[in-house]
Amino acid sequence: MAAQYGRSIVSSTAVMMLLVWMTLIGMAHSQNQPRLKILPASSVQRKPVGHSLLLTCRPEVPDTNLISDLRWNDNRNMTILPKPAGQSSPLIYTESIAGGTALALIFNSLQESMAGTYFCAASYSVTEKLNAAVVVETYVAITWKDAPTDQRPLMGTDYIVRCEVTANPPATVDWLRNGDQIKSSGRYVIENRGLLIKNITEADDGVYTCRAAVMSTGELKNREIRVEVQIMPQVQRLPLVMDAVEGQSFSVMCNATGKPVPEFQWIKKGTQQNAADLDRFSVNSITGQLDISTVEQQDHDNYACIARNPAGQSESVMKLNVLIRPKIIEFINITVSENEEAVFVCKAFGRPAPEITFRRYGTVEEYSIGLQVSDDRIILEQSTDDEKGETVGTLRISKLATTDDGLYECIARNRGDVAFKVGHITVEYRPIFDHLKALPPVYTWEERPANLSCFAQAIPNATIEWRFNDRRIQDLYDQNLRIENEGLRSDLIITPRDRRYYTAYKCVANNRLGSAEHIMELREARIPEMVPQAKPRIVSATSITFDIMAPPVEPGLPLTAFSVQWKEQFQSDWNFALNRTWSPDSPYIVEGLRPQTAYSFRFAARNVVGLSQWGAYVDQSTPRRSEPETPRILHTPIQDEEEDSDPIVTSPYADHFDMRWSIPVDNGEPIDMYRIKYCPGTKVNGYWTEMEEHCIEQDIARMTNYEMRSLQADTYYRIELMAHNAIGFSKPAHVLMKTARGIDVVLRVDSPTLSSAAVIGIVIGSVVLLLLIADLLCCAFGNLGILATLCRKTKRSPSDLDDEAKLGREDEKQPLNTPQQPAASPLKVNSSVEYDGRVVHSRSGEIIGKNSAV
Repeated sequence: MAAQYGRSIVSSTAVMMLLVWMTLIGMAHSQNQPRLKILPASSVQRKPVGHSLLLTCRPEVPDTNLISDLRWNDNRNMTILPKPAGQSSPLIYTESIAGGTALALIFNSLQESMAGTYFCAASYSVTEKLNAAVVVETYVAITWKDAPTDQRPLMGTDYIVRCEVTANPPATVDWLRNGDQIKSSGRYVIENRGLLIKNITEADDGVYTCRAAVMSTGELKNREIRVEVQIMPQVQRLPLVMDAVEGQSFSVMCNATGKPVPEFQWIKKGTQQNAADLDRFSVNSITGQLDISTVEQQDHDNYACIARNPAGQSESVMKLNVLIRPKIIEFINITVSENEEAVFVCKAFGRPAPEITFRRYGTVEEYSIGLQVSDDRIILEQSTDDEKGETVGTLRISKLATTDDGLYECIARNRGDVAFKVGHITVEYRPIFDHLKALPPVYTWEERPANLSCFAQAIPNATIEWRFNDRRIQDLYDQNLRIENEGLRSDLIITPRDRRYYTAYKCVANNRLGSAEHIMELREARIPEMVPQAKPRIVSATSITFDIMAPPVEPGLPLTAFSVQWKEQFQSDWNFALNRTWSPDSPYIVEGLRPQTAYSFRFAARNVVGLSQWGAYVDQSTPRRSEPETPRILHTPIQDEEEDSDPIVTSPYADHFDMRWSIPVDNGEPIDMYRIKYCPGTKVNGYWTEMEEHCIEQDIARMTNYEMRSLQADTYYRIELMAHNAIGFSKPAHVLMKTARGIDVVLRVDSPTLSSAAVIGIVIGSVVLLLLIADLLCCAFGNLGILATLCRKTKRSPSDLDDEAKLGREDEKQPLNTPQQPAASPLKVNSSVEYDGRVVHSRSGEIIGKNSAV
């Protein structure tokens, strides 16, 4: 059995070997046979429509030189011609390649009609015909027919995302979004034209994928389509009417919503012009703002704001009402007599027609239409012509008074602006002398000319005449009575040669409305009466402050100064007295006195005529030299808790306080320092308790202020201040001070740096000191220099010193010649005293004392 199986295997193997041998022999034989080979070697060429194709026919023969008539025939067995020279390539043509040993068939763009069998034919050795064939098959590739990559549907509509596909064989299409497949259901419906989305919203924005596939060819293509849902613009409603003022600028903003962001346009409806093209107009197409640089009356029109995007457009219309600012075209000054009616007319123009009111110039309150509640003499009337835009306002004032004279303001206002113009009502009235009634009499003396000046208030202006004893002075021809300026103002110059001229004179004023009279009196001026009384008020070792009672004075003849003379009581002659003069409103202080000395004082008053007789004799002794008086603290207390408690002052700062005081009387010895002590503490049951361990005591050299530093906030301090001289300390002045709460917000520099001015001062001082040292050396060694010259000048003879001792100190010991009583033989010298509002200046005149001073 096994042997039989082995013999059958051997037999089969032998058969197979025989077949292989026969095949090899056939192949060798065929290779030796002439033939045509088409490349590519596949018998069927399948290509998409629109693509190009190259087929090459190559003879495989022992001798290629024996090949002739090599050609290609199309699917209709028509010979395909080569490309004509100099012409564009046809859809299909042949071309000899490889040195003419092969022929190419070229399809520039395959069409469906070109599908079929193409033949390559040739002759070999003239007698042998060679043939080869190839089948060309075409198909239509996937093509996107209507599938834009960007599509913008309108929100709220049913929209088909377009994606039409052409293919042969036909393709199947499905949809994806974010990698997930979309199936037809609900709002999504897959149609031949594309993907239908019902009632599309902004949430449907995104990238969609249209996928096409041909199963038979295995072709697969994706088309990404971006969908952006658009929203139609919606313009916010503009005001129906907007006011613009002629001559001013105007702006209005138009707002709108939409997607994509809309652009704006303004149209002037009356002329259908684009506002952006008009002079004085500008439009921002992005923000929608319309600007008019200068509004003119012709701009009065309706304007439409249009917002536009690819989804559509929307508009809103507003009316621009151009206002003409009011202008006052007539307001004429008037002149009316007293007690008559004044009619003050003001005319104004504007659009809309303005309202007119009046007010007294300089006041705030305006008159109202009709009868005025505050003054029933005044009526305001108004008439308006809306068509012309004119208004007439009339202010009527009956029973006109002089107080109605003055400036009045006409006010015209409308919605555009306010206009003002000032006019004047002049009230004519008869002369009056109200301004002269309070004037005092006119004084003169010693036949000095006096001037009586008369001025009458009157409209129209009055003329002035003078009367003396009811007779016109012009008719008296008296050389002692001279009239100057006989018009609006008149001056009567009187030279009183005898006492009959000291009397009353009448000024008479006349105008066409009436006349008025005013009596003016000329009186003889005399020196003041004696000072009735003077009392010492403050007495120190070196000074005395007096209270002086003034003598009675006549109206218009005031006192100009007070004078005092003083001498030591052991001196009987007032000729050796010293003197001082004060203005009436200054403190009456005599200084430079000697301690523990008895003095006699007498006082006199001065007016423009001269010095009164001496009176009000006072004897007063100065006390011994002693410690100074108590300093006076220059801070205003805020409260007194009890009668005997210290005054309380406050500091505006939380950590420091600037203490200030006035220089007290030194009582014969100069003050050389002040001592200040301040302690924090509190008051319990009416008793002050100090924190002794925190007290600070400081001596201050001749200053009148001291800054207390490093204080605690919101704390009471008890301050004690004393003045010191060579004799001792004064009685202390006390004050309670409270610091402010919180942190001191005032920036202070505890250790200030030197300013540039201070540095320059130090440098100059150093230079002067060096020069002074050099001058001292010159004086010491060579008797040269400035100091040496001064030393030589100060050396005087003993006789010079004796003469000076006889004369006494220039400021105290010059003897005075005391004038005698007027009834005797007075010492008469021309004199005057001038008062400039602050001090009295003594001029050369009746001698009061050598060192008269103010």
